Amino acid sequence: MNLAVIKFSSEDCGLCHKMSFYDKKVAEELGLQFIDVKMQDTATYRKYRKILLTQYPDKSEMGWPTYIVCDSPEGEFQILGEVKGGHPKGEFRSRLQEVLNSEASNQN
Repeated sequence: MNLAVIKFSSEDCGLCHKMSFYDKKVAEELGLQFIDVKMQDTATYRKYRKILLTQYPDKSEMGWPTYIVCDSPEGEFQILGEVKGGHPKGEFRSRLQEVLNSEASNQN
């Protein structure tokens, strides 16, 4: 498995900026690759847009920021879950961990 968390955010989102102080570190501590996608960065966004649109076809339900946990983001990706919106570091960690735990229990 090649698990990654993809952060979809906007440059003018204060919460997204606040979380950027720890979100990558938390993801990497949990063994996840971290991919930062700013909506303004069209090249990067285009590369991962399919993953976002699979989860949010019209983008109306997405939060700021939205973290989508998926397997093989560069290829035949599979979405495992997500964490929406801003959270304190500890809660962000436990929410990511929950996504990983539910995936682990699906494997067995």
